[in-house]
Amino acid sequence: MTEPMRVWMERDGRLLRLRLNRPRANLIDAEMIAALIAAFRTHEKDQNLCGVVLDSEGRDFSFGASIEEHLPDKCTAMVIALHELMRTMIDFPLPILVAIKGQCLGGGLEVAAAGGLLFAAPDARLGQPEMKLGVFAPAASCLLPERIGRSRAEDLLLSGRTITGNEAGVIGLVNDVADDPEAAALAYFDAQLAPKSASSLRFAMRAARSDFAERVKAKLYKVESLYLDGLMSTHDAVEGLEAFIEKRTAVWVNH
Repeated sequence: MTEPMRVWMERDGRLLRLRLNRPRANLIDAEMIAALIAAFRTHEKDQNLCGVVLDSEGRDFSFGASIEEHLPDKCTAMVIALHELMRTMIDFPLPILVAIKGQCLGGGLEVAAAGGLLFAAPDARLGQPEMKLGVFAPAASCLLPERIGRSRAEDLLLSGRTITGNEAGVIGLVNDVADDPEAAALAYFDAQLAPKSASSLRFAMRAARSDFAERVKAKLYKVESLYLDGLMSTHDAVEGLEAFIEKRTAVWVNH
């Protein structure tokens, strides 16, 4: 089976490249999560590193997490692992630049939002469609209000609708909209990060992210409990997931 992610170095060891490598869906499943955590932890103490570019193979960034891993017998392990990835990315000591093309949905957008600067193609599709399946997006519930404010975050989290890269740029979900988001992310790295002191960048990241990191990590634990102990004990959450897998319309009983 293809390795879930490609990892390599560029710019004389100043840039870490990570590429989701299971097109077309690039699912954020247990194996992908483990590969991402391992890559970040392996390189977090690299003293020459100035940043990371995270992108994807194929035409889509990620369709999101595996729906099968959301079912009650597997969801505890999946949610705990995903949230460990979120904490690992939030605590990573250098900028993570994320290049988004095609679909960037559900767990895929959560991974992107845990990064730093986001670069998206104009026609990329970003969203948290979990509510359409009768569940909510735990990590996005913590990350999106920080990135775009509570009212805009609630719109995306409660409606489950998707927006284009252009729309994401307007509301501040992404930092730059470019026809080639990978090239835009690399250009930003070359112009804005590569010339800097790697050690000074680490201090700047700690200063910029300290309150944000504390808030998000504390909220992740609360939302994780709400999801696993509350939501997943309801009929409708399981019904929505099973209906999606079985390709039928969900029947809600509202509890």
